[in-house]
Amino acid sequence: MSWTDGHLTRVDLSPTSDPVERDERAPAWLTDELAAYFADGGHRPRVPVCLKGTPFQHRAWDLLMTIPAGRTVTYGTLAVELGSSARAVGAACRANPCPLVIPCHRVVGARGLGGFAGDRGGRLLGIKRWLLRHEGVALT
Repeated sequence: MSWTDGHLTRVDLSPTSDPVERDERAPAWLTDELAAYFADGGHRPRVPVCLKGTPFQHRAWDLLMTIPAGRTVTYGTLAVELGSSARAVGAACRANPCPLVIPCHRVVGARGLGGFAGDRGGRLLGIKRWLLRHEGVALT
């Protein structure tokens, strides 16, 4: 995780990180919210974020924030709302620097899970499955 001036700037889901583990350097406002989410999949982490991205990415990320825990929305549905394409929505999700807080894991393909953070079948897609199950989404 990275933060600056009281704002979360990045959540790293790389193979060497553990999003559940508390970082002793991290401020309590951040670790408390993430711990609350991992204790209860229905909890919406409420932390201030400072995100760098294009205007379209910001519009997409704002829309992602409206998807409630336990629900999924397709890339295509979001594309219609944004006046864009499903691929553009996928690219915005892939560029999301704060997964978990900006819930791109709730976006799925029309015929399946889709990807997660650019991963279509590896460790990160496993994290997406876990997050959705944690929030009560029944996966087939």
